Amino acid sequence: MRREQAGPSVENLAQARRESAKGVGFGLGAYVMWGCFPLYFALFEGIPAWEVLLHRILWSCVFMVLLISVIRRWSPVRAAFAEPRKLVPVLACSILIALNWGIYIHAVEVHEVLQASLGYFMTPLVNVGLGMLFLKERLTRVQLFALGLAVLGLSLQLIGLTKLPWITLSLAVTFGTYGLLRKRIALDGLSGLLVETMMLAPLALLLISGQWFSGESHFTASDVGPLGLPASVLMMSSGVLTALPLLAFAGAARRLRLATVGFLMYINPTMQFLIALLIFKETLHPTMLITFVLIWSGLALYTASTFFQHRARQRG
Repeated sequence: MRREQAGPSVENLAQARRESAKGVGFGLGAYVMWGCFPLYFALFEGIPAWEVLLHRILWSCVFMVLLISVIRRWSPVRAAFAEPRKLVPVLACSILIALNWGIYIHAVEVHEVLQASLGYFMTPLVNVGLGMLFLKERLTRVQLFALGLAVLGLSLQLIGLTKLPWITLSLAVTFGTYGLLRKRIALDGLSGLLVETMMLAPLALLLISGQWFSGESHFTASDVGPLGLPASVLMMSSGVLTALPLLAFAGAARRLRLATVGFLMYINPTMQFLIALLIFKETLHPTMLITFVLIWSGLALYTASTFFQHRARQRG
């Protein structure tokens, strides 16, 4: 009687490596696309941020309807609308993500991409703080120290600047709270985005129509931004470019460990930071630099601590 070989086969290991490589590719694609968003929204120069936001909501909804129809994923969407009471947290998520989008577009419009990147660097640590407050999650001493570094960095920012860094705070709080509420909603990323935009699309369409009839709409402008592109093309493309990174992220999340996805996440704000400095030529004040260093240190500590905790659980 032959003895069966223990452990995974060579073929299974090779398949796992291929899937992991695909996951890294999808993750890199998602976060690089998100990281390039400042360059994209800079193309809307001359169009008010709130008008860009309205069109982003509307065209994201239109594109997601088409995409969900193609991949035949309507069942979770129908299930969500079948229970109106459960739509209250979804509506809250819709409002939070719309606020986040609007503030970010405004940040690009007023050349405050450094503040925006700092907000997204802070978001994971805001998530940690919210988890402690509302989900009673416990942290190690190292993780608490990492959170303390971020708080210290933000405190220096508040003391050293003459104006409140509201873009940084608003982006971190809205996206962090969105993540907290999103955990309690039984919808995947694609279905969730469709339901969220469907709840806001009627209002967006109403306001866009009001602009159109009052003659204040920029939709028909033919020469917008530094590249002189038609506004209609830019606005409709915002729906596609909202969904594409999410599709790539979903592909990464299915194939990679959460720790790996979390590590890749820092590509986005790092790219925004570099774009702000090297392309938009924004000024990095000494106080903001110290804040960045403290928050980067906090993130590095927290990420390392989480990684070693995960390894310890695997060995145990």
